Amino acid sequence: MPSQRQISVRRAPKYVPFLVAGGVLGVIVAAITSYAEPAPQNYTQGSVFGYFLVLFAAGGVLLGGLAALVLDRVSLRRAQRATVEEVEEPAPPAEATAEGALAHDGGHSPSSADSPAAAGTSSTDEDGPEAGPAPAP
Repeated sequence: MPSQRQISVRRAPKYVPFLVAGGVLGVIVAAITSYAEPAPQNYTQGSVFGYFLVLFAAGGVLLGGLAALVLDRVSLRRAQRATVEEVEEPAPPAEATAEGALAHDGGHSPSSADSPAAAGTSSTDEDGPEAGPAPAP
């Protein structure tokens, strides 16, 4: 008998785009802030931009993460409940059960260690191109 269970379905935000967007906005604000007025006498315009870049980019990343957290909490409140039923998968046809076909189900998957070449010596020679064992007739 198939089993049923309740799940929660919601749209959760992806955090990385929010962090990147916050960082990019921080860079833009840093550029506007640093180039809006001339640099102080003992500093170059580039050093002023670098200072503001670190300050505003870090703040933008933090604000982007905070925005993602707030949207994640909002999505928890809007979550909907659904009932799901487990469905049994049919057995694969006999032709698909050849060696290696059931590797994802715990079956045998051929690897390079199973090949006859792996039992012999190394397939590369220090002085020349690859040289493997001679093919069997």
